[in-house]
Amino acid sequence: MQSIVDKIFKSVFAISLLACIYLFFHKDELPGASFYDLEQLGEPVQKKTRQESFSTRANDQEYLITPIYDYELDGVVVSYHDADDFTDITHHRRWKDFLNLRDLCVVWGSNVASGVYRDMEFHNGTWTCWYSWPNSEVRDRFDETQLSNNHVLIDDENIKRKLMQAEPGDHIRLKGMLVTYSNPGNGFYRGTSTTRTDTGNGACETIYVTGFELVKKANRALRGVYSVALWTTIISFLGIVVMFFVMPFKGRYA
Repeated sequence: MQSIVDKIFKSVFAISLLACIYLFFHKDELPGASFYDLEQLGEPVQKKTRQESFSTRANDQEYLITPIYDYELDGVVVSYHDADDFTDITHHRRWKDFLNLRDLCVVWGSNVASGVYRDMEFHNGTWTCWYSWPNSEVRDRFDETQLSNNHVLIDDENIKRKLMQAEPGDHIRLKGMLVTYSNPGNGFYRGTSTTRTDTGNGACETIYVTGFELVKKANRALRGVYSVALWTTIISFLGIVVMFFVMPFKGRYA
């Protein structure tokens, strides 16, 4: 009986591991343009704000927020970066920046309608969204003014939970303010872009978010199956380890 159970664990582990590997490389594939309501993916809305400067706290650090514009954005997430990623040595350790929880790189407008985003590669570094195209034809189709890398500032736990659920391919909607912010305790300061036409250093939008919505989740089925396969892989592996210790050893003695 024990040998049968051991074989079952090993079979389940092998199948689940293969499924995990396959789904890991496919769960974040970007859907086609027909998946989205293109009428909702227009230009960001930016208006002068009446909000005065204010302070807020996160992880015992105090920050001064200076709003510049009210801002609303609908976009498709193409990549992201979490500030607590183990490769990120700047946000938490060096800058003591616990407000900028995640960077979201998004596209909208003709970049979604044309489907050009599916022919490109996107990747977020610590504070930059990198993108590339395979040839000049794709480059000519891509509008660089309809992409933004957004430094997302959040001090509300409910909004944070929604933000951290955003994944590549998701249509997200956020409301807030384009701001500059600083940490008077250590001299840290970060500005913001106020136009979509700039590039290079300083071209990212810094947004203090007051509302966040996942309008449409991408790849729900694939991500659901991946989650099940991941847990099945872990559980079956633990089962193999347990069976290794409980099964009797068979051997020959000279």
